[in-house]
Amino acid sequence: MHIPDGFVDLPIAVGAAAIAVTALAIAARRVGGEVSDARAPLLGVVAAGVFAAQMLEWPIPGGTSAHFVGGAFAAILLGPHLGALCVATVVTIQALVFGDGGLVALGANVLNMAVVEVYVGYAVYRLLTRYGEYRAAFGAGWLGITAGALAAGLQIGLSSTFEFQLLTTLSIMGVGHLVLGLGEGAITAVVYRYLIRARPDLRPSVAPEVAPDA
Repeated sequence: MHIPDGFVDLPIAVGAAAIAVTALAIAARRVGGEVSDARAPLLGVVAAGVFAAQMLEWPIPGGTSAHFVGGAFAAILLGPHLGALCVATVVTIQALVFGDGGLVALGANVLNMAVVEVYVGYAVYRLLTRYGEYRAAFGAGWLGITAGALAAGLQIGLSSTFEFQLLTTLSIMGVGHLVLGLGEGAITAVVYRYLIRARPDLRPSVAPEVAPDA
């Protein structure tokens, strides 16, 4: 889902960056003292896991690619605000060190993966916890990455530098990730289930409100 340079024009890149910076600034204020000594190792482990998983990519039509993003996973374990900052850090390091995604498009990539996917994924998780936390994790990963892909398709389609029309980019990114997102949802649910069974203390505060899945 990383957008390369040249896929979005400068006004859209600047606008996306402004929205991303504003959202992350609000997230940083909301986090406050949330990173305690007990949660700091979890933050590092989640960031490292998301970083490694995002390096595995496969192409989709239209010249871009799809991969596990982990935004919903980070939001579930860390909370949406800390999750957003975690994924934003990963996306930024990938762009600056590994050239994964363009520098001009960095704001758009952070917006899509660290803001849209994280907060949509967390909202879906909260909405679906009544049906079981593992089902909720699956839905969060699936619909979170689809929302991020639609945001990318919107930015690319509205850009004057890209050859395809808005409906085409939304269709390619949205439908493609709606299908490929099933994998994101499955990975999110499986890894989350493993962690919660191994470390029940990591269960989010919203999960005990319902009986966990079998």
